[in-house]
Amino acid sequence: MSQAQNVSPASVTDDDARAYEKWQQGVAGVLAKTRRVEASELGPQPQKLLDTVTYDGVTLSPLYSPRDERPEPPLPGAHPYVRGGDATRDVNVGWLVATVFGHEQDASVDVNATLLDSLANGVSAIWLRTTDAASLSRTLDGVYLDLAPLTLDAGSTVAEVTDALYALLDARAAAGDGVTDRRAVRVNLGAGPLTSVYAGLADVDLETAANLAVGAAARSEQVRAITVDGTVFHNAGASDAEELGATIAAGLDYLRTLTDRDLTISEALGQLGFRFAATDDQFQTIAKFRAGRTVWARIAEACGAPDAGNAPQHAVTSAAMMAQRDPWVNMLRTTLAAFGAGVGGADAVTVLPFDAALPGGAPGVSKSFASRIARNTQLLLLEESHLGRVMDPAGGSWYVEDLTQQVAQKAWEFFQEIEAAGGYTAASEAGIISARIGATRTARDRDIAHRTTTVTGVNEFPNLAEAPLPAGAADRDLSVARYAAAFERLRDRSDAHLAAHGARPKVLLAPLGPVAEHNVRTTFTTNLLAAGGIEAVDPGPLSLGVGNIADAVGKTNATVAVLCGTDKRYGDEAVAAVEELRTAGVGTVLLAGREQLFTDIESNQRPDGFVTAKIDAVSVLADLLDILGAPTTTSDTGSTSDTGSNK
Repeated sequence: MSQAQNVSPASVTDDDARAYEKWQQGVAGVLAKTRRVEASELGPQPQKLLDTVTYDGVTLSPLYSPRDERPEPPLPGAHPYVRGGDATRDVNVGWLVATVFGHEQDASVDVNATLLDSLANGVSAIWLRTTDAASLSRTLDGVYLDLAPLTLDAGSTVAEVTDALYALLDARAAAGDGVTDRRAVRVNLGAGPLTSVYAGLADVDLETAANLAVGAAARSEQVRAITVDGTVFHNAGASDAEELGATIAAGLDYLRTLTDRDLTISEALGQLGFRFAATDDQFQTIAKFRAGRTVWARIAEACGAPDAGNAPQHAVTSAAMMAQRDPWVNMLRTTLAAFGAGVGGADAVTVLPFDAALPGGAPGVSKSFASRIARNTQLLLLEESHLGRVMDPAGGSWYVEDLTQQVAQKAWEFFQEIEAAGGYTAASEAGIISARIGATRTARDRDIAHRTTTVTGVNEFPNLAEAPLPAGAADRDLSVARYAAAFERLRDRSDAHLAAHGARPKVLLAPLGPVAEHNVRTTFTTNLLAAGGIEAVDPGPLSLGVGNIADAVGKTNATVAVLCGTDKRYGDEAVAAVEELRTAGVGTVLLAGREQLFTDIESNQRPDGFVTAKIDAVSVLADLLDILGAPTTTSDTGSTSDTGSNK
């Protein structure tokens, strides 16, 4: 897949060029001031200093203009389907609101009642988890499958559940249940052995999945047998392009298997549906779903069936982005994710409940409430914000079109790497896919640990006053590399300390100078400590030589203190403050600021460590919890490496 090129600069008017040059000069002026250099030293393109690069190697610019314009892609419904697969989609409906029902041991009557109630209150697609083929008829009693598409999630029992479903559909047709066009019934059987084995999930083998596809192709209804589930790669830590690349590689392996079973390429393409994760990075999510259609359409074209290259996309809000701490913030995350998936053209969207990361759900919150909020999040976007009434609303955006093409290009490159290794199965068995995804996960974990990537309510702006998690709630699902996990393990240790001692671990702040001088660093330090479940005790500004520091230490029994002040104040008072803190009995003295300020100070007069915005916060906070005696927990698997400049 060749990357689309930007339009010729000749399409940029003189006015555009002058405006862009003026903007560049403005950027240079601001950057020169903040970096304390001359504007001429920043080079001819100072705006490049504001570029950011994603985990896929995609460059995001600070401004997009006509010079970034790309050729307009075809209308929705036309190959390569970047703008959507359905040219005649009902704009009064938008995407399908899909909700998960059932579990491995379903109580069929309860599931049926919940299902019917949800369908009456806005749900328009069913994702049914069941392993009980015998109860399927009762579970779907009163459900009109020509109105609500059905996706099964039956694991290793999918063949038995499929037989029961076919028997139900045939019985309804024989009884004349009102479905005059059996093609209106849309079903995905949900078999996915290639992606399930990657995540260690129970599923049928590839031969059984192929048999299901052959049978599905012969049905009168629209039945797809296989779900190519990209969320397993996302949950393992994959970037957007890696998720797409691995998923289409798995899809191609399915096509090879199905055509070997005498299905035509068009029939084989018609047996696949895709599932991708949607995150709270709305623009990345929009671009990912558009890019996903692009790369799969390229596969179909290369296989000789471009008109069959539109496979349905099911978006599921990311399990990896969900936090256990301050879980209410997850409502905002899933809203952004649903927005991105819907605008990006997903055919169906599932919003996970805001407390999905907590085993048993959030304390004091009913499952019905969490499910209702998840459902109504989408209904608000559809019914009140009217997002579904415009097809491809992001189309034509210079930023989105460029991002779509870059993500598609990176996905295609990863797909080619997998193909060069012998295809999806060979590359997976050789560890090529997991190694690539593991490297991305490590990079993301490092960024979160250093707090260059923010997880609101966890590594920034944590709520230290929130109640501890109930026993067992901190159990981790190791199949999902949740972004917040490392900091939440620290919070678990704080909870254990609270349970054992009646108070959280405490660190004394030692502010130097008036509030106007120390406020920035005391606020920073308080927020940092809270991210690890450590309470910062602020006694107010301390004056040296009059015993204030000793009094503050005595009142708090502090064993750890952090000096906070300005660089100038440190030059005048820090050495004496360190000595006084140690004399008062503080065993570990840290300073909020740069180590370079103390290069000429004797080691016995220097602080024991330095806290800045560049440190590995997970490592530093874990060390502090060790010093403060916070116990480790069964969920504690250690902190990240790369300790930064704190020691």
